[in-house]
Amino acid sequence: MRIALTGASGFIGAAIARRLKADGHMIHGMVRQTSRRDHVDPLLDRVVVGVQEHEDHQAQLMADADALVHNSVDWEVLKNESLERHIEVNLTPSLKLFKQAADSGIPVVFISSVAVHHHMRERWSGQVDADHPTLPGNLYGALKASLESHLWALHTSQNLSFTSLRPAAVYGIDPRTPRSIGYPIIKDIAEKASYQRAGGGKFIHVDDVAACTAAALERPHITSGIYHLADCYARWGDWASITADLLDVPANINMDSPTSSKNTFSKQSVQDELGVSMDRGQDGIRDHLKELIEVMRSKGELQ
Repeated sequence: MRIALTGASGFIGAAIARRLKADGHMIHGMVRQTSRRDHVDPLLDRVVVGVQEHEDHQAQLMADADALVHNSVDWEVLKNESLERHIEVNLTPSLKLFKQAADSGIPVVFISSVAVHHHMRERWSGQVDADHPTLPGNLYGALKASLESHLWALHTSQNLSFTSLRPAAVYGIDPRTPRSIGYPIIKDIAEKASYQRAGGGKFIHVDDVAACTAAALERPHITSGIYHLADCYARWGDWASITADLLDVPANINMDSPTSSKNTFSKQSVQDELGVSMDRGQDGIRDHLKELIEVMRSKGELQ
């Protein structure tokens, strides 16, 4: 297939491009003028340098595409909390892309987020599934929830085939290494032999997000589905403890946080319908931290 991919040069976008290219697809990738591209250029069969709010750039991206993978978000706008600009560059262009896909009869894979959930309802007893209402707690979550609603509307009105993937915190080696989850933890353990951040979260490896994207593109036409991508729960103290073990550093680490989360997401539908096991667990976090340590050492960022 010829796949239109937004946010192609980003952390998740580049991983998706790698997987889709390995599967034999052709990638039409949209990247910003200011984006680093050396890590993704060899994967892209068509490069559209531009922004998603520009209609000509959208047209170039979508021309002759057999599917759309929508992944991009302008984070700077979200950080600046400019609602008007946020609507202009994140919400409205996404709706236009979805409408183009529906008009062209091509499927959509949307990279959403577990951030669509913030206020969890007690009747679900902590087992959050795709039927739980989307009740976000910030603009980012509200964006994802709103776009999912429009996908459902287009599915109903124009038979749009779509899959919405909701990743938890995504780890892996970011092309910009300091952005990788675990980087500051490694720094603190190596330099201070201490890590005191409390709490934790649910995590998913970036390659599993890419695998789910690839699998979603193989779903039968005129289907719809929502999947939560959360492999495991880990405390920040667990991350630090693994790091200290890998660095062979006796460190002072805060391990007082609960060992499990109040709410969980089922993996069953991801495993059964997309064929992605999501079973790396904390061994996957250890493998990632080991690789990240090696990358940091190779770049002179860690002694």
